[in-house]
Amino acid sequence: MRRDIAIVVFPGFQLLDAAGPVAVFEMAERFRPDSYAISVLAPGGGAVRSSSGVSLAAAPLERKRFDTVIVSGGTLAQVEASQPGIVAWLGDDAWRRAAGVCSGAFFLAEAGLLDERRATTHWDAAERFRLRYPKVRLDADRMFVRDGKVWTSAGISAGIDLALALVEDDLGPGLARRAAQQLVVHQRKHGGQSQYSVLVEQGGRTGRFGDLIGWMRARLIEPMTVERLAERAAMSPRNFARAFVAEIGATPAKVVEGLRLEAARVAVETSHLSLDHIAASTGFGDASRMRRAFVRAFGMPPQSLRRSAGG
Repeated sequence: MRRDIAIVVFPGFQLLDAAGPVAVFEMAERFRPDSYAISVLAPGGGAVRSSSGVSLAAAPLERKRFDTVIVSGGTLAQVEASQPGIVAWLGDDAWRRAAGVCSGAFFLAEAGLLDERRATTHWDAAERFRLRYPKVRLDADRMFVRDGKVWTSAGISAGIDLALALVEDDLGPGLARRAAQQLVVHQRKHGGQSQYSVLVEQGGRTGRFGDLIGWMRARLIEPMTVERLAERAAMSPRNFARAFVAEIGATPAKVVEGLRLEAARVAVETSHLSLDHIAASTGFGDASRMRRAFVRAFGMPPQSLRRSAGG
């Protein structure tokens, strides 16, 4: 069954928000022909200039039903300027499944499609989104979120992960994995993974905690209390906790668990070590505790993730 995919853009859209999902569906189509037909749409159609200056040729917004509509993001000023035409078109009679990449979630929220639903968006726009759309259950820590027939993703490259998840939903994990491999996406991210991982790698917005993050990663099996981390950073616990959240957007405890999950996931997917051994060597202590953390973060236990990676 062929699925008609509409990628919606607007003046000033982020190019990768559109091009990333297009590439994913193209690869899926190569492996299973006649699965997808892709259209790029925009209010008024024509050549639509992205924020990088590169333009895409778009057809006008059509009054037809698509299987999936994916709305790209861009700067919030450009998003707000383009909302009226796109939001008016976004009635749920136009699609079976709708998605917003990055700040594309603002279009879905403005149309009321996210009311009382879970959603995510780029971390840098999260506070503005939360204030503007209080009816949406924003989970800004996620790479992408599915709530029923509506999907949203974090910033820019997360649109590739979202599109791979859509392909998996349509055609199964095996084909989605082949598409990811063809795109040289090293590991397809799961929706539960934190979008703050980039800030963690950088040590925060200013790099202030770079050395501390490296120190934490080298000592995952050791206790990581706020008091110990604050001492290492030569700060009082209260000031440290406040500064850490401001720099990274997540609490120290959440980052510690994220670092442990990252190490444990790699071991689960790439080794034959027992789950007890992996749990002990990554700071979870026991396999049961690690399992609960995996289910929270990835939506599946370690055994399922290992089978998926090996399939």
